[in-house]
Amino acid sequence: MAALAAPASALLAGLLFGIGLMLSSMANPAKVLGFLDLAGRWDPSLMCVMVGAIAVGVLAFFIAKRRSRSLLGSPMQLPTSTTITLRLVLGSAVFGIGWGVAGFCPGPALVALGAGYAKGAGFVAAMVAGMIVFELVERAKSGMQRA
Repeated sequence: MAALAAPASALLAGLLFGIGLMLSSMANPAKVLGFLDLAGRWDPSLMCVMVGAIAVGVLAFFIAKRRSRSLLGSPMQLPTSTTITLRLVLGSAVFGIGWGVAGFCPGPALVALGAGYAKGAGFVAAMVAGMIVFELVERAKSGMQRA
């Protein structure tokens, strides 16, 4: 029974997250692009979603930092690095540009894919291709460092 607890909780969390993204219109690229259009007809409605997500995240990290094990008994694995690197800044910039161009970030794109939206499928395909290219570049770099 315990072996099913982790996958079941992950499924439940994913479903809850996906429903939240759909209800908040975060899976609608037009709504997201309206929020990001500060110079045009700015739509501030998604700010409430962001503030809510940040509040939940801050609370979750506050609680998690005080625990050594998760509710399901797994060891807590929290990020420890606080260093801002060029790689972090460039990755954040690429993420932001992609979000601004497509109106999707990874979570909402997966929800859109699951809902059958063609734009979601295109974004997820491009995202997976980018992940593969990244992995190949990282492997090549680590191979060069060992040589």
